[in-house]
Amino acid sequence: MPLTDTAIRNAKPDPTQRKLADEKGLFLLIHPNGSKYWRFKYRFEGKEKLLALGVYPDIPLASKFKKNDAGELLKNEAGEPLKIKGTRELRDEARELLAQGVGLFHYPH
Repeated sequence: MPLTDTAIRNAKPDPTQRKLADEKGLFLLIHPNGSKYWRFKYRFEGKEKLLALGVYPDIPLASKFKKNDAGELLKNEAGEPLKIKGTRELRDEARELLAQGVGLFHYPH
């Protein structure tokens, strides 16, 4: 079952690291000190890889728009709302690159 933001906020640390799985290789790694890290597990060229996507709540579960302290949307120079990419969007972009045969952080020499 996919994760919800409420489940993530309510997740308490254990004495050892634990994972909260979302779907399609995305999971939240909860450390004993309470910090929460997004990870994406995938396979490339037959090898299992792990991609760090960021720290929760800095990187939200789903995309959202940036707001100021008064709750108003922040905008760029063109007047478009600023958006924070969520982990699911980052995961989907990574999956598209893998489907095209492009390795994540794999640079030809």
